Amino acid sequence: MKHAVVLGASGYTGAEAVRLILAHPKLTLAAMTAHSRAGEDYADVFRNFAGQSLPPLTKLDEVDWDKIDVAFACLPHGASQDTIAEIYDRVETIIDLSADFRLADPELYAKTYGRPHDFKELLNDRIYGLSEYAADNLRGAKLVACPGCYPTCSLEALLPGLEKKLISPDGIIIDAKSGVTGAGRKATLAFAYSETTDGAQAYAIGTHRHAPEIDQAIHEFAGVKTTVRFTPHLLPMNRGMIATCHVNLNPDVTLGQLRAGYEDRYKRSAFVHVLPEGQIPQTRHVRGSNHCQIGIFADRAPNSAVIVSVIDNLTKGSSGQAIQNYNLTQGWDETLGLSGVGVFP
Repeated sequence: MKHAVVLGASGYTGAEAVRLILAHPKLTLAAMTAHSRAGEDYADVFRNFAGQSLPPLTKLDEVDWDKIDVAFACLPHGASQDTIAEIYDRVETIIDLSADFRLADPELYAKTYGRPHDFKELLNDRIYGLSEYAADNLRGAKLVACPGCYPTCSLEALLPGLEKKLISPDGIIIDAKSGVTGAGRKATLAFAYSETTDGAQAYAIGTHRHAPEIDQAIHEFAGVKTTVRFTPHLLPMNRGMIATCHVNLNPDVTLGQLRAGYEDRYKRSAFVHVLPEGQIPQTRHVRGSNHCQIGIFADRAPNSAVIVSVIDNLTKGSSGQAIQNYNLTQGWDETLGLSGVGVFP
């Protein structure tokens, strides 16, 4: 058994990490931290954990690090790098769910997130953990930077076509939509019920912070440079994410060849599934699971296609992928603690 701490357990990704760790056969939850809720019982923060035997919420400096093997850092962007630097030599493995170690270039990080990266030396140690593509590099990794939810959903849809040179890296358009939990658990008017329900909206048009991350991952895993056109939208639902990717086929590539390439890439994947021809992925079919479903369709324009990907933004897009990555660092079966299917209806 390995002993885990969840840092920032009072947020949505923290709660999802706790939920998944409780079902993991080789993980024990030894500690949980929450800066503003320290001292409270976890069931008072999240009532769905009533009746569970859980450690109390504490402050970071109250954690007994001698009893911790792995830290799941579910902290806000910016705050995570400071905490990780502080505990770096005190734990065996750190799985970071924030954006602080996703971008390899510290200057790009500073430009994208509006603050400097103060621990550039740690960037040399980190592995970008898009599980299906980084698995070979994750064994024994010390620091894993989990991808953002939008990049996860989009990259699963794009990378097979790019690495197999079936689609062009030029002209990629990603039209993506997320549930409200993607914004985190905070009292903000923009995410109040009356502000979000019965409507949908685009935001951060042309400026979203996940776009450079998608470009970087395409270069890392597919070996091509590109600048994707990415627009996120907010939908009035709690969980779920869909990325509708518009792509151009390379010369002489047919839609059948595109589909075959994706089926070959994911045929052994435990969590990414290419749906049969004609089936359209829906977010409700992966809700609460670590699964990703992909659909491939012809577009009306010549030599073009539409690739649709759906995930649960809190699970495969965050805490579920974090658990999957930790499994891979340990050489365990990557499905441990993640075998559940989507909750439907």
